Amino acid sequence: MKKSIRTGTVLTLIGLLLSSSLYAAEVKSLRGDKDIAAESDRAVVKKNIRDRDPIPRNYVQQPPLIPHKIKGYKINLKFNKCLTCHSWANYKQSGATKISLTHFKGRDGQDLSNISPRRYFCTQCHVRQTEATPLVENEFHAVKAIHR
Repeated sequence: MKKSIRTGTVLTLIGLLLSSSLYAAEVKSLRGDKDIAAESDRAVVKKNIRDRDPIPRNYVQQPPLIPHKIKGYKINLKFNKCLTCHSWANYKQSGATKISLTHFKGRDGQDLSNISPRRYFCTQCHVRQTEATPLVENEFHAVKAIHR
């Protein structure tokens, strides 16, 4: 009985090794046939776009992109630099876009008097736009019905 268990275990392991090696042979990289070591030597340069007007959105419900520098912006539990310009109290004098009403809704849809904790950390959804070469080619086309 012990011999048959050992034989069964060995055969199972051999089967797993063979199937995993066959599976691994089918995996294709998005880079194609390029060697990752050769690619990693190339410096990737990302150029931040200078401050500008709001960037058009590409799809419904897309969080607006940040059209200005945010390097050094402090966002923690006690302070959020974004609110110095974008809060409802400050947006007029700063000329910034005010925070959407959606940021004042709680998880269960209740209206809040202050920004929802789920929406407080702006850079979870809103990102800086950069001019960078796409890592993967795509055929994405922006929705034409959205204009801002």
